[in-house]
Amino acid sequence: MQKLISIDLYADFGMLKKPDTNEPVYLTFNMLHKPALLGILGAIIGLEGFKEKGKLPEYYEKLKDLKIGIEPLKHENGNFQKTTLKYNNATGFANKADGNSGATLNIEEQFLIAPAYRCYFLLNTENNNHQKIDTNLSNYYAEFLPYLGKNEFSVWWEDYREYNETKDFNFSKEYKIGSLFYKNEAVSNHIAKAIGRAMRKELKNRFVYFERLPVFYNEILFQYEYNDFVYTNARFNEKLKIEKLKIIDNQTLIQLF
Repeated sequence: MQKLISIDLYADFGMLKKPDTNEPVYLTFNMLHKPALLGILGAIIGLEGFKEKGKLPEYYEKLKDLKIGIEPLKHENGNFQKTTLKYNNATGFANKADGNSGATLNIEEQFLIAPAYRCYFLLNTENNNHQKIDTNLSNYYAEFLPYLGKNEFSVWWEDYREYNETKDFNFSKEYKIGSLFYKNEAVSNHIAKAIGRAMRKELKNRFVYFERLPVFYNEILFQYEYNDFVYTNARFNEKLKIEKLKIIDNQTLIQLF
């Protein structure tokens, strides 16, 4: 049996490091992505993280098939405020130039400020790990301290919810998606046109946010695999067929992937 739940996840700061950037500043993804969210869930239910080179962590192996959805909260047109910080690491473990264990590593990192996301989980009530996710989230309890990319950026959650009804969307009318969703074609060609008095207001407030985000690990190369994601308040016509859309409680349309 399946059960759809959600929580609102918050952090004062976050650093979801992009693996392809290291000069001159480490950059962060703007949106929470699925591998990072699975890591947070792993901490909450007490599963182990990365321990051994060439081996995927326990939390990923046991939770990779979990269907999730992500909706940003308290954002500005899909974006969270960011800042950068420079600091020195002089411990000697991070940088050993020319055998000098006392060398100093100069680091500049980009951080998210007050990121927040509504996270949806489609649980299998017969799966022990999924049962523990439900129990711990509903009781606001974590086995290990969850964090958003760095140990010092702890996260907390509020507003645990259960949804009574979940059904597939049939694309019989124009629609708006409340969560992030990945696309396989250009969405701009399918934005529904506003009519009458609503046109000016809708056009003024419309935004479309794009980001290429990790969706899972390549289990041979141990690298992220990516999809192109969109977040928007625009309505689409019924000709655009977005995969894995669900209507929850006859109100909100989200993508579970």
